[in-house]
Amino acid sequence: MIPKHQLLRSRASAAPRIARRAFGSTSAWKDKSTTTPETAPNSRWLSDIRNRLATGISKRADDAKVVAQLKHHMSYLDQHWLSLSAGREGYLSEPQWRGLDKHNIVWGEMAAKYRALQTGFNGYVCHVNNVMYNRYAESGRVNWMMNVAAHVAPQNQKEFRELMSPRGTGLILASIRTDYKFPMTFPDQVTVLHKLVEKPDSTSDRVLMEAVAYSHKHKRPAARFFEDIAVYDYRAAKKAPLKPFMVEEMQVMYELQEQRKQQTEQKVQELLLSMEELHV
Repeated sequence: MIPKHQLLRSRASAAPRIARRAFGSTSAWKDKSTTTPETAPNSRWLSDIRNRLATGISKRADDAKVVAQLKHHMSYLDQHWLSLSAGREGYLSEPQWRGLDKHNIVWGEMAAKYRALQTGFNGYVCHVNNVMYNRYAESGRVNWMMNVAAHVAPQNQKEFRELMSPRGTGLILASIRTDYKFPMTFPDQVTVLHKLVEKPDSTSDRVLMEAVAYSHKHKRPAARFFEDIAVYDYRAAKKAPLKPFMVEEMQVMYELQEQRKQQTEQKVQELLLSMEELHV
């Protein structure tokens, strides 16, 4: 088994790409009411900061030094919006942890609805079909598990990957709740991230996860997902707890999430403090 401190170090660095599963449909889509999801920051906090910076650049146009600093902050937000938005909620946003990475929205993923608009113009309004959001989440979850498996000790990698198969101990989606934030449209790209809601232990026979689908066009979440996943022993045909090495791997991931949340919050507060000092 790889020592825990080495895992924490190695997982923060880049990892090679692995084969990714194609989209799959979800058979269980039920309203989840047994678990209260973690409260997320205002989804528009990044755009609010961007608006403050834009206003400051306009109002302080006569102060070149201040404008330069504000433009630097604006550039930083534009380059790191995903890591800031996701990291503040504890998501790991590096490419090696993304369930879907800049998936291109295609025309065939949209649904058209004939609508009489307030302007008096009657026509079709197109947006990504609601079913596709759950497919994004399901594909993202499977790929996330495969990403974690790539960092497991070599002797356990095969068994960890088989969590996504009906060969031994596997994971079955018990329920998923989807909160739609706004309708995505073609053209756009979507990135899906997953995180553990609870830190697993030796008695865990289910895994609670949250996920978010980010629109790259709008630079904010388009949907949030709340997933309850049962651990099932296919050989014994009954629920079962996670195996010890699986618990340890997921505990490491949970700790990484908590670290990321603290680190990102510090960066956001430093940015806000700088803006206050510039009277923006």
